[in-house]
Parts: sequence; structure tokens; C-alpha cells
Amino acid sequence: MASELALTNDYADLLRNGHPLLDVRAPMEFAEGTLPTAHNLPLMTDREREQVGIRYKEAGQRAAIELGHELVGGQVREARIAQWVDFVNRHPQARLYCSRGGLRSRIVQQWLKETGVTIPRVAGGYKSLRRFVLDELIGHRIPELPLMVVAGRTGTGKTRLLHQLPNPVDLEGLAAHRGSSFGRTLTPQPTQASFENVVATALYQAHARGVPVHVEDEGRLIGRRVLPLPLQQRLAESPRIVLEQPNETRVENILEDYVIDMSQAFMARDGTEAGYEAFRSFLLDALGRIRKRLGGLRHQQLEAVMQEALTRQWHSGELDRHRDWIRTLLTDYYDPMYDYQLSQRDSRVLIQGGFDELIEWASETSLQPPTAQKPRRSA
Repeated sequence: MASELALTNDYADLLRNGHPLLDVRAPMEFAEGTLPTAHNLPLMTDREREQVGIRYKEAGQRAAIELGHELVGGQVREARIAQWVDFVNRHPQARLYCSRGGLRSRIVQQWLKETGVTIPRVAGGYKSLRRFVLDELIGHRIPELPLMVVAGRTGTGKTRLLHQLPNPVDLEGLAAHRGSSFGRTLTPQPTQASFENVVATALYQAHARGVPVHVEDEGRLIGRRVLPLPLQQRLAESPRIVLEQPNETRVENILEDYVIDMSQAFMARDGTEAGYEAFRSFLLDALGRIRKRLGGLRHQQLEAVMQEALTRQWHSGELDRHRDWIRTLLTDYYDPMYDYQLSQRDSRVLIQGGFDELIEWASETSLQPPTAQKPRRSA
């Protein structure tokens, strides 16, 4: 391919500034791991790539390239070029990559140039960008991040607060999971590689804004996604602000998030009856996942209340029995577990208070580096 075709290896700029990325790998490769601003418009489908791979093993590179041009030729080639041209026209700051920055991205870059469209190609492709995320962002940047951690008991509304604070990064939103045994959403979780990529990039971009990054307190896992170890360590050692809410406010928050909103989401997706059955299974399965920690008798009692609550909700829309199991689960299960965890980190608590108080405090201190001090409490 022509040597004058533009090439970039400024991975920091690509991720810090959120350049749109044209990913021409096969869909299967894209599904295994991607970057937050990437769009998959492949040169070859999974089947076409498989056929070319077989030909390469049987007859060598030249024969494989010839088959590739045969499979992606004529109207197929023109249709794919039209997609790429449209993408570049809509995203003039876009960059192009394949798996290793080799033949596929060079072919696409050349074909686009022949139509009068230019786009820089990422040196080393996805593999090099992934290595930059692992080595530079996760390995070196995250351990130095100035984090301010939002903590609080289950149901206090930490995520709601987070989005009202300066420079937030919503780790649960990036994981497509709310973090608890009931935290599954209708959006599938990203792969572990994609999760690491999006988290590291979001934190990198937030850090570049020059003020402390607010994140929610998390454990090792968010659903089935594992937080990078350096981030786990930063969360454990960083100063925190603790959101406090009355118990009934917490019950209503849980009711809204996990009962009202989730039942509506299931029914919108699957239809009224099938959706409600799927929602019923979602709640009962979530309770079943903590059966061992609850103990057999307590799980049986809570399950009976939940079953009754689900029946009442379906027949009359009445929600009070949902409040009953939520209240019991908060006070008997989640609160003792959270209080123990917080006691291990109390020396790093900067302030404890209500929603409005923490917003005001964070706004006043957002330009200052976070340092531990004696905890403040609301009146």
C-alpha cells in the first residue's frame, strides 16, 4: 500500500479526546473486546474471514489475499465502501484500525483514498490500543488518580448523587449492572476486556479535566465484571463522602429502581404477561443468589413475602408487600454488611450527610485535592 497513507500512534490522544474509531475487524473480534468510541463496519464478515483463514493455512498468503478480494468484490465492495465513506463524512476526526494495524486496515484506507476520502490508520491496531490501556492507563494512570469515593448504605441513592457531583464516572453504568445481587439490567454486560477499556478511558478523560474524579464505592465485582486491581486499591485507599438517608427513603428508592422500573422495562421488552413473568423470575432468582448468606429459614420467609408481593402487584398494582421484603432485606442483610465495610475505612471519611449537603460540599471543594480530615456530619 502507498507509503504516504496517514498513520498515527498517539494512543493517548485517541482515548483522551474520544476520537471516533472505525473498527474494520470481523464482528466476532469486535464482540470479544472493543473501545468506547469504536464502531464496527467490518471489511469481512465472520464467515468470510473464516474462509480466508482456511485458504491461508492451505495455500499461503497470496492465495488468501486473492480469495479475500474475490469475496469482497463487486457490489459487496462498493456497499462496504459506501458505509465507510458515510461514517468518515459524519465523523471527520475518525481513525481507522483492524486487529494489528496490518493488511485489512491498509486495504480499507487505500480503498477510501481512491474515493477521495482520507482517514489516519492506527499503528498496531486494536492490539496496540489494548496494550496502551493495560500498561499505561491501568498500570500507571489509575494508581495516581485523585479519586473521591461516594459511599452509603444500599438504597441511599448513591448513583443519583454521583451524577449531581463534579466530574463523575459511573462505574456501574459502564458495567451495565447496579452492583448488588439484584443489580442485573436488561442491557448485557460488556466483556471483561471491553469493560476494562471503557473504565480506563473514562477515568483517563475525567482525570484530564484537572479536578478530583467522583466515583461510587464498589467491591471487586460489578455483576460479573472484575474491577482492575489498581482501581480496587485506589477505591480502598481514597477519601470518601457518605450519603445518609432515612430508611423509608431508601425503601422507596429500591422500590422505584428494582420493582417499578424493572417491571416496566421487562414488560416493554417482552409484552405485558411474558414480561411480568420474566420480572418475577428476575426478583426470585436475585433473592436465591444470596440464599446461603441469608440462611435457609430467612430466605424462605422473604421468598414467601416476595411471592405475595408479586401476585398483588400483578392483580391490583398494590406495592406495599414489596416494601416489606425490601425493608427487611435492607435492615437485616445489607446494612450490617455495609456498616462493617465502612468501619474498616472510617479514617478516610471526609463528610457524612444528606443529598443536598453533599452536593454543596463537593461543589465547594471540587477544585481542591482530596485529603483525609476529621469527618463532618450533618446536623
